[in-house]
Amino acid sequence: MSSTDYNYDGDGQFFPYFVITITSLITIPVTYSLLKPSKELENTATRIQSDFTPEHADLIAGQRRKQKRRERRLKRGIVSLGGWLVIAWMVYLMVVTARTIPKIYDPYDVLGVSRSASEKQIKSHYRRLSLTEHPDKAREDAARNITKESINDHWVEITKAFKSLTDEEIRNNYQQYGHPDGKQSISIGIALPKWIVTEGHGKYVLLVYALLLGVLLPYFVGKWWYGTQRVTRDRVLVASAGHLFREYKPEMGDGAVIGVLSSGEEFNEILKGNKADHGASKVEQKILAEGDLSISKAGLDEKDRRTLQDLEGARRKVLSLLWAYLGRIELDDETLNDEKFEVAPVALQLNEAFVAISLAFGITSPVLSAYHASQNLIQAVPPSASPLLQLPYFTTTVAKAVEGEASRRHMSIQDFMNLPADLRKKRVVGPGLLTGDQYKDAIATASQLPFLHVEKTFFKVVGERFVTPSSLVQFVVKARIIPPGSVHVPLVKDSDLEDIDAPEGDVAAITGRKDDKSGEKPIQPPLAHAPYLARNRSPRWHVFLADSKQGKIAVPPFTFSTFDKPLLDESGKPTFNVQTLKMQFGAPPQAGQYTFVMHLVCDSYVGMDTKMEVTLVVEEASKAEEMGEDDEISEPDEDTVAGQLRTLKSGSLPGATKPKKRYDSSDGSDTEGDVDTESETDTDTDTDDE
Repeated sequence: MSSTDYNYDGDGQFFPYFVITITSLITIPVTYSLLKPSKELENTATRIQSDFTPEHADLIAGQRRKQKRRERRLKRGIVSLGGWLVIAWMVYLMVVTARTIPKIYDPYDVLGVSRSASEKQIKSHYRRLSLTEHPDKAREDAARNITKESINDHWVEITKAFKSLTDEEIRNNYQQYGHPDGKQSISIGIALPKWIVTEGHGKYVLLVYALLLGVLLPYFVGKWWYGTQRVTRDRVLVASAGHLFREYKPEMGDGAVIGVLSSGEEFNEILKGNKADHGASKVEQKILAEGDLSISKAGLDEKDRRTLQDLEGARRKVLSLLWAYLGRIELDDETLNDEKFEVAPVALQLNEAFVAISLAFGITSPVLSAYHASQNLIQAVPPSASPLLQLPYFTTTVAKAVEGEASRRHMSIQDFMNLPADLRKKRVVGPGLLTGDQYKDAIATASQLPFLHVEKTFFKVVGERFVTPSSLVQFVVKARIIPPGSVHVPLVKDSDLEDIDAPEGDVAAITGRKDDKSGEKPIQPPLAHAPYLARNRSPRWHVFLADSKQGKIAVPPFTFSTFDKPLLDESGKPTFNVQTLKMQFGAPPQAGQYTFVMHLVCDSYVGMDTKMEVTLVVEEASKAEEMGEDDEISEPDEDTVAGQLRTLKSGSLPGATKPKKRYDSSDGSDTEGDVDTESETDTDTDTDDE
């Protein structure tokens, strides 16, 4: 009679399988998330080539490494490596265990005959074995560890195997139960260490289960849930978003936005403990010292100074560090300089949330100030400073030498690069200014910056010649990336400025945005040249329409970070391809002319924005229909042969009044007759700069 025996796998035959299963459930997903190609633009874009190394480059590099640790890539790498080591060890134990586990009884294997052997062949083979393996025939061999006992045991196995294949009863036992002795007891090994279930350890087992299920599991699940709920979609703390919302004002300058960003709760982690007080007065003294930028060395105006002095505690130090970063102030303390480079990326992240808050109010001024604050933070340039400070080796002294001491207007990089080469070099190279090599590197860097030059703008409705009330309008911007100082720029072809309607259903072409599913991956511009920012940043362009009379945003921004045509050729030179940017919105419900101010803002470079007036002409629906009828092919005269044939086919009498054309009112489009398929609307905009 058989029985079932449960034991606790003291030999470890099943334990490796249990461990490898649990470990794989964690290791494989973590490894996949670690090794899968990143789709973030900052990790896939190229870089602008420059030999410039900023001061404290080691601190900036250290902050970049710290940011990677915050993204948990290092932790995931450690977990992945440890998991695969455990899996490898368990596989090794499984291989070793497989060698020591007794094999399943197989009489054919014991006798050494094939499963297709007949009974006659089995008996013949058994007789041959008896001549060599019988205890009376076999001899002991100490060198091979063959003893009398092992010879007897081996012959017993041979005899049992022979009987199981020739004796009817024993053969039936083997066929039914897999063993010549009949049904055997079942031994099930449970994959737990033996000490856990031995007598006296039961209470410890219960304690472990209580800790796992009652303490650790709720803790980690709660921590995960709390972590997801305390961060907004813009990846800032909910508490910080609340502070930004309360600090918002309808009229805000660029410096005021910097002050608002200092309210983020994320800075408390940077300045925890006594860091909030360490060196605070020193930083404040440095940034408020008189300088060349304005009344302060860091570029603060009187209003910014009052904002700083009205604050206290950690926030006051944060704002001081932000101004020290923007003014590139040397703080003469490695810890303070490190904190200066650490707060800038955090402020940039908070600024993205502030942009979203400003857009919700729909007032133009704060939105532009927030975009400008992004430019200042990425380039480490104060709001009132010259855009030339974005170039390598340029200081306030060099910028003044270029612009002139009496100049009240800052020169953009484009204006600087448009100067004659001899005059440009004469103003920059000299004692106390730049060396020849520094000048060459600055010029080479400037010639790689992606300045988006607008060639043409217009409004259109897909499939129609005119914009009618409440129709879905596309605002199309035709522009080219023309780096500052570019020479031999080809003229734009008229065909490149047209916009041919995309096939119906091609969403990527209609919106002007490609994706990975379109078969043609979008073209990325190089990463922003931002040597002082301790984080990679891919440039983004924001296009929106504003009502200048009311000071409000009429059409919210559309953001573009990639293009549909190559920016560089195989040799690395600019292609000057015409890029197409599109944004869609609903036309006004009444006919008329609507003048907007188009803002094209790059969030990564100072002084490379475009502002111009554009006019949307909305035609009455009835007038558009009349215009459509005028464009039809004329009917043949009735007194001609063609006219008579037409009369006979239509069955109408000569001189009868032609019925009016009917239109399908469901979409407002012409559904009968010949339609002019020209896609570009006649309501081209006036592109005169303001």
